[in-house]
Amino acid sequence: MEEKQTHKAKIIAVAGKGGVGKTSLCSAIVRVLVEAHPGARILAIDADPAIGLSTALGIKVEHTIDDIRNEVIETSERGEYRQAIEVLNEARFRIFDTMVECEGFAFLAIGRPEAAGCYCSVNSYLKEVISMLAGDFDYVVIDGEAGIEQISRRVMEQVTHLLLITDQSAKGVRVCEEIKHVADELITYERVGAIVNRVVDPAMNEHIKIEGVEILAFIPTDPQHAANDIQGKSVFELPEDAFVISGVKDALRKIEII
Repeated sequence: MEEKQTHKAKIIAVAGKGGVGKTSLCSAIVRVLVEAHPGARILAIDADPAIGLSTALGIKVEHTIDDIRNEVIETSERGEYRQAIEVLNEARFRIFDTMVECEGFAFLAIGRPEAAGCYCSVNSYLKEVISMLAGDFDYVVIDGEAGIEQISRRVMEQVTHLLLITDQSAKGVRVCEEIKHVADELITYERVGAIVNRVVDPAMNEHIKIEGVEILAFIPTDPQHAANDIQGKSVFELPEDAFVISGVKDALRKIEII
């Protein structure tokens, strides 16, 4: 009898300043993984309340993790503690129902920001459930809000790869440095790298440095992706030679994800 192999999921957290194309690159990572590893179990997690990753991947979101969270909170606030506990006990199965199964990958939306008040036990429980579910996949790609705190607070504290996204602006680079500093305190990761996106002036690339971080790729401003986005098309409809696709492939090779 063949011995069952244990595996460790590669968990890729994508972070950076708002407006640098983080969600676009996240969707490109999902596409590249689907094409590079046919048959692999891939999970895309949208931890941004705007749920932009679903649009980039061509997915319609019906339910989010926060729907489960809010149901527990509302039930507790009505004094229906037994029902609230039942909802939490069913969380693993409810989260599976919340997942959207797509061609080559699954998708999970975290949803709206946390409501006012402290619901630490509920948040911790759901984060634990998400972490357990991640073990059922080979690759997990997380698109979060700007910064790293939200990934730690609402999704998971252990990732294998941290990808920092910036444009050529000094502000974008500074935010990446700040995110790495915070990540070093808040989460555990094995590898870190950066992608410089929306490059306008290639001559400036040599001046871009992020302390302690290898820059994996410089991706030019991509007119094909811009046209695709305006027309509401998914990343899977981009041509193979689009800058965003080829750049992400280069980055994932350098950081040994593909």
